[in-house]
Amino acid sequence: MFKKTGKFLIFFFTQFGQATEMIKDAFFWFRKSPLEVNQTLQQIVKIGVESVPVILMTGLFVGMVLALQAGNTMQNILSEPLYIGLLVSFSLVRELGPVLTAFVIAGRAGAAVTAEIGTMKVTEQIDALSTLGTNAIRYLVIPRLIAFTVSIPILTIFSDIMGIFGGFIVSVEGLGVPSSTYTNDITTYLGVDDLMHGLIKATVFAFTIGVICCYKGLNTRGGAEGVGKATTGAVVVSMVMILVIDYFLTAILHAFGV
Repeated sequence: MFKKTGKFLIFFFTQFGQATEMIKDAFFWFRKSPLEVNQTLQQIVKIGVESVPVILMTGLFVGMVLALQAGNTMQNILSEPLYIGLLVSFSLVRELGPVLTAFVIAGRAGAAVTAEIGTMKVTEQIDALSTLGTNAIRYLVIPRLIAFTVSIPILTIFSDIMGIFGGFIVSVEGLGVPSSTYTNDITTYLGVDDLMHGLIKATVFAFTIGVICCYKGLNTRGGAEGVGKATTGAVVVSMVMILVIDYFLTAILHAFGV
Protein backbone atom coordinates (compact mmCIF):
# COMPACT_ATOMS: atom_id res chain seq x y z
CA MET A 1 0.00 0.00 0.00
CA PHE A 2 2.76 2.45 0.96
CA LYS A 3 4.64 1.55 -2.23
CA LYS A 4 1.59 2.33 -4.39
CA THR A 5 0.96 5.56 -2.51
CA GLY A 6 4.58 6.58 -3.00
CA LYS A 7 4.42 5.86 -6.74
CA PHE A 8 1.21 7.86 -7.04
CA LEU A 9 2.69 10.84 -5.19
CA ILE A 10 5.83 10.75 -7.34
CA PHE A 11 3.69 10.58 -10.49
CA PHE A 12 1.42 13.39 -9.29
CA PHE A 13 4.19 15.80 -8.35
CA THR A 14 6.13 15.00 -11.53
CA GLN A 15 3.08 15.84 -13.64
CA PHE A 16 2.36 18.94 -11.56
CA GLY A 17 5.94 20.13 -11.93
CA GLN A 18 5.97 19.61 -15.69
CA ALA A 19 2.63 21.42 -16.06
CA THR A 20 3.97 24.30 -13.96
CA GLU A 21 7.03 24.45 -16.23
CA MET A 22 4.72 24.66 -19.25
CA ILE A 23 2.81 27.56 -17.62
CA LYS A 24 6.10 29.35 -16.92
CA ASP A 25 7.16 28.93 -20.56
CA ALA A 26 3.76 30.15 -21.75
CA PHE A 27 4.04 33.36 -19.69
CA PHE A 28 7.62 33.85 -20.93
CA TRP A 29 6.69 33.57 -24.61
CA PHE A 30 3.54 35.64 -24.09
CA ARG A 31 5.69 38.54 -22.86
CA LYS A 32 8.62 38.07 -25.24
CA SER A 33 7.00 37.34 -28.61
CA PRO A 34 4.08 38.59 -30.73
CA LEU A 35 0.76 36.87 -30.20
CA GLU A 36 -0.40 34.43 -32.87
CA VAL A 37 -3.54 36.44 -33.57
CA ASN A 38 -4.99 34.19 -36.30
CA GLN A 39 -4.47 31.06 -34.22
CA THR A 40 -6.02 32.71 -31.18
CA LEU A 41 -9.10 33.87 -33.09
CA GLN A 42 -9.53 30.43 -34.66
CA GLN A 43 -9.42 28.81 -31.23
CA ILE A 44 -11.89 31.33 -29.78
CA VAL A 45 -14.29 30.38 -32.57
CA LYS A 46 -13.77 26.63 -32.00
CA ILE A 47 -13.87 26.73 -28.22
CA GLY A 48 -16.29 29.59 -27.64
CA VAL A 49 -18.52 30.41 -30.59
CA GLU A 50 -19.18 26.82 -31.67
CA SER A 51 -20.05 25.88 -28.07
CA VAL A 52 -22.81 28.50 -27.73
CA PRO A 53 -25.75 26.23 -28.78
CA VAL A 54 -24.93 23.44 -26.33
CA ILE A 55 -24.25 25.95 -23.54
CA LEU A 56 -27.58 27.68 -24.12
CA MET A 57 -29.46 24.37 -24.11
CA THR A 58 -27.66 23.20 -20.97
CA GLY A 59 -28.34 26.46 -19.13
CA LEU A 60 -32.00 26.51 -20.16
CA PHE A 61 -32.82 23.04 -18.88
CA VAL A 62 -30.72 23.38 -15.72
CA GLY A 63 -32.69 26.53 -14.87
CA MET A 64 -35.96 24.76 -15.58
CA VAL A 65 -35.03 21.81 -13.36
CA LEU A 66 -33.90 24.14 -10.55
CA ALA A 67 -37.17 26.06 -10.68
CA LEU A 68 -39.24 22.88 -10.70
CA GLN A 69 -37.36 21.33 -7.78
CA ALA A 70 -37.32 24.56 -5.76
CA GLY A 71 -41.01 25.19 -6.42
CA ASN A 72 -42.07 21.69 -5.39
CA THR A 73 -39.88 21.83 -2.28
CA MET A 74 -41.29 25.19 -1.21
CA GLN A 75 -44.83 24.00 -1.80
CA ASN A 76 -44.23 20.96 0.40
CA ILE A 77 -42.64 23.05 3.17
CA LEU A 78 -44.51 26.36 3.03
CA SER A 79 -47.53 25.37 0.91
CA GLU A 80 -46.53 28.09 -1.57
CA PRO A 81 -43.73 28.38 -4.19
CA LEU A 82 -41.77 31.28 -2.67
CA TYR A 83 -38.34 32.72 -3.58
CA ILE A 84 -37.99 30.66 -6.78
CA GLY A 85 -36.24 33.49 -8.63
CA LEU A 86 -33.84 33.97 -5.74
CA LEU A 87 -32.95 30.28 -5.51
CA VAL A 88 -32.56 29.81 -9.27
CA SER A 89 -30.48 32.95 -9.85
CA PHE A 90 -28.15 32.46 -6.89
CA SER A 91 -27.61 28.77 -7.67
CA LEU A 92 -26.79 29.51 -11.30
CA VAL A 93 -24.74 32.68 -10.99
CA ARG A 94 -22.59 31.65 -8.04
CA GLU A 95 -22.20 27.91 -8.57
CA LEU A 96 -23.92 25.88 -11.26
CA GLY A 97 -23.32 28.28 -14.14
CA PRO A 98 -19.51 28.30 -13.90
CA VAL A 99 -19.20 24.62 -12.97
CA LEU A 100 -21.54 23.18 -15.60
CA THR A 101 -20.18 25.46 -18.32
CA ALA A 102 -16.65 24.35 -17.47
CA PHE A 103 -17.78 20.70 -17.53
CA VAL A 104 -19.37 21.07 -20.95
CA ILE A 105 -16.37 22.89 -22.43
CA ALA A 106 -13.95 20.37 -20.92
CA GLY A 107 -15.91 17.53 -22.53
CA ARG A 108 -16.41 19.24 -25.86
CA ALA A 109 -13.54 21.63 -26.58
CA GLY A 110 -11.00 20.30 -24.07
CA ALA A 111 -11.14 16.82 -25.58
CA ALA A 112 -10.75 18.27 -29.07
CA VAL A 113 -7.72 20.36 -28.06
CA THR A 114 -6.01 17.38 -26.42
CA ALA A 115 -6.71 15.13 -29.40
CA GLU A 116 -5.47 17.76 -31.86
CA ILE A 117 -2.20 18.48 -30.05
CA GLY A 118 -1.75 14.80 -29.18
CA THR A 119 -2.11 13.79 -32.82
CA MET A 120 0.45 16.42 -33.80
CA LYS A 121 2.77 15.03 -31.14
CA VAL A 122 2.60 11.35 -32.15
CA THR A 123 2.87 12.17 -35.87
CA GLU A 124 5.97 14.30 -35.13
CA GLN A 125 4.42 17.51 -36.45
CA ILE A 126 5.50 19.33 -33.28
CA ASP A 127 9.10 18.17 -33.88
CA ALA A 128 8.79 19.52 -37.40
CA LEU A 129 7.66 22.89 -36.03
CA SER A 130 10.69 22.97 -33.75
CA THR A 131 12.95 22.14 -36.69
CA LEU A 132 11.51 25.11 -38.57
CA GLY A 133 12.21 27.37 -35.60
CA THR A 134 8.61 27.62 -34.31
CA ASN A 135 8.17 27.20 -30.57
CA ALA A 136 5.26 24.83 -29.77
CA ILE A 137 4.33 26.71 -26.60
CA ARG A 138 4.05 30.01 -28.45
CA TYR A 139 2.26 28.60 -31.50
CA LEU A 140 -0.01 25.95 -29.94
CA VAL A 141 -0.41 26.48 -26.20
CA ILE A 142 -0.74 30.25 -25.75
CA PRO A 143 -3.58 30.75 -28.30
CA ARG A 144 -5.56 27.91 -26.71
CA LEU A 145 -5.00 29.15 -23.17
CA ILE A 146 -6.20 32.61 -24.17
CA ALA A 147 -9.19 31.15 -26.02
CA PHE A 148 -10.28 29.08 -23.01
CA THR A 149 -9.77 31.99 -20.61
CA VAL A 150 -11.74 34.41 -22.78
CA SER A 151 -14.51 32.07 -23.90
CA ILE A 152 -15.63 30.28 -20.73
CA PRO A 153 -16.53 33.39 -18.64
CA ILE A 154 -18.57 34.75 -21.57
CA LEU A 155 -20.27 31.39 -22.07
CA THR A 156 -20.99 31.31 -18.34
CA ILE A 157 -22.91 34.57 -18.64
CA PHE A 158 -24.93 33.12 -21.53
CA SER A 159 -25.62 30.00 -19.46
CA ASP A 160 -26.74 32.09 -16.47
CA ILE A 161 -29.12 34.17 -18.59
CA MET A 162 -30.67 31.10 -20.23
CA GLY A 163 -30.95 29.33 -16.90
CA ILE A 164 -32.77 32.26 -15.31
CA PHE A 165 -35.02 32.44 -18.35
CA GLY A 166 -35.76 28.71 -18.11
CA GLY A 167 -36.59 29.13 -14.43
CA PHE A 168 -38.88 32.02 -15.35
CA ILE A 169 -40.84 29.84 -17.80
CA VAL A 170 -41.34 27.02 -15.30
CA SER A 171 -42.15 29.38 -12.42
CA VAL A 172 -44.71 31.45 -14.29
CA GLU A 173 -46.28 28.82 -16.53
CA GLY A 174 -45.87 25.71 -14.40
CA LEU A 175 -45.99 26.88 -10.80
CA GLY A 176 -48.20 29.94 -11.12
CA VAL A 177 -45.68 32.38 -9.70
CA PRO A 178 -46.34 35.99 -10.85
CA SER A 179 -43.69 37.18 -13.28
CA SER A 180 -43.14 40.34 -11.23
CA THR A 181 -42.44 38.25 -8.11
CA TYR A 182 -39.85 36.15 -9.94
CA THR A 183 -38.02 39.16 -11.38
CA ASN A 184 -38.22 41.16 -8.15
CA ASP A 185 -36.55 38.33 -6.24
CA ILE A 186 -33.63 38.55 -8.67
CA THR A 187 -33.28 42.33 -8.88
CA THR A 188 -33.64 42.78 -5.13
CA TYR A 189 -31.17 40.21 -3.87
CA LEU A 190 -28.76 39.42 -6.72
CA GLY A 191 -25.79 41.82 -6.76
CA VAL A 192 -22.58 42.54 -8.61
CA ASP A 193 -20.60 40.56 -6.01
CA ASP A 194 -22.58 37.45 -6.90
CA LEU A 195 -21.82 37.90 -10.60
CA MET A 196 -18.12 38.50 -9.88
CA HIS A 197 -18.06 35.39 -7.69
CA GLY A 198 -19.19 33.26 -10.63
CA LEU A 199 -16.97 34.97 -13.21
CA ILE A 200 -13.84 34.59 -11.06
CA LYS A 201 -14.59 30.89 -10.77
CA ALA A 202 -15.22 30.61 -14.51
CA THR A 203 -11.89 32.29 -15.31
CA VAL A 204 -9.92 30.00 -12.99
CA PHE A 205 -11.72 26.92 -14.35
CA ALA A 206 -10.99 28.07 -17.91
CA PHE A 207 -7.27 28.46 -17.32
CA THR A 208 -7.16 25.10 -15.50
CA ILE A 209 -8.86 23.29 -18.40
CA GLY A 210 -6.53 24.93 -20.91
CA VAL A 211 -3.41 23.96 -18.98
CA ILE A 212 -4.49 20.35 -18.43
CA CYS A 213 -5.60 19.76 -22.03
CA CYS A 214 -2.53 21.37 -23.60
CA TYR A 215 -0.21 19.52 -21.21
CA LYS A 216 -1.85 16.17 -21.89
CA GLY A 217 -1.65 16.80 -25.62
CA LEU A 218 2.02 17.76 -25.58
CA ASN A 219 2.91 14.66 -23.54
CA THR A 220 0.97 12.13 -25.60
CA ARG A 221 2.79 8.87 -26.31
CA GLY A 222 1.93 5.63 -28.09
CA GLY A 223 0.21 6.45 -31.37
CA ALA A 224 -3.57 6.46 -31.81
CA GLU A 225 -4.14 4.55 -28.58
CA GLY A 226 -2.09 7.11 -26.71
CA VAL A 227 -4.15 9.95 -28.18
CA GLY A 228 -7.33 8.29 -26.91
CA LYS A 229 -5.88 7.79 -23.44
CA ALA A 230 -4.59 11.37 -23.31
CA THR A 231 -7.97 12.75 -24.38
CA THR A 232 -9.87 10.70 -21.80
CA GLY A 233 -7.37 11.59 -19.10
CA ALA A 234 -7.56 15.29 -19.91
CA VAL A 235 -11.35 15.37 -19.60
CA VAL A 236 -11.44 13.33 -16.38
CA VAL A 237 -8.64 15.29 -14.70
CA SER A 238 -10.20 18.59 -15.78
CA MET A 239 -13.57 17.69 -14.26
CA VAL A 240 -12.03 16.47 -11.01
CA MET A 241 -9.86 19.57 -10.73
CA ILE A 242 -12.86 21.82 -11.39
CA LEU A 243 -14.64 20.32 -8.37
CA VAL A 244 -11.55 20.46 -6.15
CA ILE A 245 -10.74 24.05 -7.11
CA ASP A 246 -14.40 25.00 -6.75
CA TYR A 247 -14.41 24.14 -3.06
CA PHE A 248 -11.20 25.98 -2.18
CA LEU A 249 -12.03 28.95 -4.40
CA THR A 250 -15.47 29.25 -2.77
CA ALA A 251 -13.87 29.28 0.67
CA ILE A 252 -11.33 31.92 -0.40
CA LEU A 253 -13.92 34.16 -2.05
CA HIS A 254 -16.21 33.95 0.98
CA ALA A 255 -13.26 34.86 3.20
CA PHE A 256 -12.73 38.02 1.11
CA GLY A 257 -16.45 38.80 1.13
CA VAL A 258 -17.07 38.10 -2.56
